[in-house]
Amino acid sequence: MAEAAVAPAPALWLVDKPAGPTSHDVVATARRSLGRKVKVGHCGTLDPFATGLLVVMVGRATRLAPYLSGLDKTYLATMRTGFTSATLDPEGPIEASGAPASAQRIREVLPGFVGRQEQRVPALSAVKVAGERLYARARRGEEIEELPVREVDIHALRLVDDLGDGVVTLEVHCGKGTYIRRLVSDIGERLGCGAYCSALRRTAIGQLSVDGAVAPDEVGPAGGMPPLGGLGHLPARALSAEEASRVLHGGRVPDAGLTGEAVALVADGRLVAIGTHDGAGALRPSVVLEDPR
Repeated sequence: MAEAAVAPAPALWLVDKPAGPTSHDVVATARRSLGRKVKVGHCGTLDPFATGLLVVMVGRATRLAPYLSGLDKTYLATMRTGFTSATLDPEGPIEASGAPASAQRIREVLPGFVGRQEQRVPALSAVKVAGERLYARARRGEEIEELPVREVDIHALRLVDDLGDGVVTLEVHCGKGTYIRRLVSDIGERLGCGAYCSALRRTAIGQLSVDGAVAPDEVGPAGGMPPLGGLGHLPARALSAEEASRVLHGGRVPDAGLTGEAVALVADGRLVAIGTHDGAGALRPSVVLEDPR
C-alpha cells in the first residue's frame, strides 16, 4: 500500500506576481505544485496589470489571513497625466484629456492627498453591491450611478521619478483597502488634466518586502517562510512545553502583561497559535497552527 502524502508544513511564500495573471491564478499555480488537497490562499489581491508582492499562504498558515490582510502596503505607481482611462488602468479605453502636467505641478498637489480621506471604489472592483461584485455589473455595460465610498489612509506619498512627458513614478505608503488606481485618477482630477495608473508594483506588505520574493511556479512543498516570520508586527509570548501543550488543546495561558488585539504564542522559536485576550488576564488560542495530536 502506498504511503499517504505528507502535508506540507504551514508556510508563507513571498511571491513576485508578474503582470497578466490574477492573484487567483497565482494561487492555482501553487496548488498544482502542492496538490489539490492542500489549502492555499493569498493576502491582498493585486489587479492583473499589477506586479509585485503577493503573500501566498500554505496549509494551516491560511488561518493567518486576518492578521496579514490589514497590514499597511507600499506601492510604486506609474502615473500618466493628460489622459484618462475608463478602467483607471492600462485596460482602458484611454482618451486624451488635457496637457500633461509637469513634475513640479504634481509635487505641489501631492500633500493634499496624504492623511485619512474618503475614496470612491472603482467600478471595476470586487466590492459587492446588492450581493453582486461591481466588476460583473461594469463588464455587462451597466452604468453605476453611485459608487460606494470608503475611508482610506495615505500615510506617505512622494514623487520618486520623473519619466518625462507628464509621466511620473509615485511611491505610496497606505493603509488597507486603498485603491491606487483611484488615487492616481483623483490626483489627475486635482491637476485638471486627468491621469491614469499605467503600471503598478507592490513593494511591501507591512515588514515583508518583495526583495527576494520568488516566481509563482517556485512555490512548492518545501521551503517558504515559517509563519512566525510574517508576524513581526505582533507582540510575542514565549510558551513553556507545558503551556504549548495546553494551548494546542484549547487551554489558556497568562498574558504576561502583553497588550494588543492579538499575540503570537511561540514555543522553541515556532508559532504555535495566535492568542486573544479573554478580559481576565489570560490569552486564549483563537487560531492554532499545529496539530494537537
